[in-house]
Amino acid sequence: MKFGLKLHHSGPGASPDHMLRWTRFAETIGLHLLMTADHVALTPDVLPQYPAPYYEPFTNMAWLAAQTTKIMLGTTVIVVPYRHPLHLAHMTACIDQLSNGRLIFGVGVGWSVSEYEAFGIPMNKRGAITDDYLAAIKTLWTEDVASYEGPYTKFRDVMLAPKPVQKPHPPIWVGGSGGLGRRVPGMERAVKFGGSWHPLGIRADWLRDEAMPRLRSIAEKAGKPMPPLCPRIFCRITDSPLPEDDRVAGEGTLDQIRADLDILQELGAEYVLFDTKRNNATANTLDHYEDAWNVMTTIAEKAIDVDNETLR
Repeated sequence: MKFGLKLHHSGPGASPDHMLRWTRFAETIGLHLLMTADHVALTPDVLPQYPAPYYEPFTNMAWLAAQTTKIMLGTTVIVVPYRHPLHLAHMTACIDQLSNGRLIFGVGVGWSVSEYEAFGIPMNKRGAITDDYLAAIKTLWTEDVASYEGPYTKFRDVMLAPKPVQKPHPPIWVGGSGGLGRRVPGMERAVKFGGSWHPLGIRADWLRDEAMPRLRSIAEKAGKPMPPLCPRIFCRITDSPLPEDDRVAGEGTLDQIRADLDILQELGAEYVLFDTKRNNATANTLDHYEDAWNVMTTIAEKAIDVDNETLR
């Protein structure tokens, strides 16, 4: 497994200096990946979780591409319907070029009703729009002169240049989780578009016992390969064990976190992205930077071996 860290690019203290320090920290402890998220309209239902300022993901990645040479850069996740596929395809191809092939394109459908209203996009169509736009983007990435016609977008004889460095295109990670017994459209989308499945805030035992068998079944029925697993997990160390029924992967004592990572490794996870902000008492405060760096340093030293890409 390889390991990554979600960039802090919003809320108190968010600034170019802090984002660069965050990136340097991730590189220093040997992480392989840094990812940013996506909101555009800071509406009333967005602000409590993601307060201002909120730095835009594509300009962030382009800027960080110039500050780094090895660490992968990605999105966790871009809300696909917010931008026209021609625009998305061009921006992502350029960032893949500027970073010399270090882009991971994480995608999702979003959740904010008021943000969709601000864009004037029907939220009940967001899954279908996402599928249509992703098909168009892959066409633009891979064909010299592209034409596409779908239910929500169409174009003819469009040249996208430059093309992405990575062939046939940058990796696509499809976000989307779900509870026990619930359908997970993100799984179906990952199978359909040949991407990785990128669930958030999951329990390791749910992944092992229900989600991954379901993902395998979806892939087999579609006659397509099983998508790689690349989860985003929370990152919070506690002094005492948390009840197993109440916690999600990445939370608890170091022994509990190691057990989660053991399961993820057994399941063949290619990447694990740590999110230090979720469920953390210092989230969205100036104190969180130092707190998060201390937590991740402890994880790197005592729970994972980032150099050898294996668990300790």
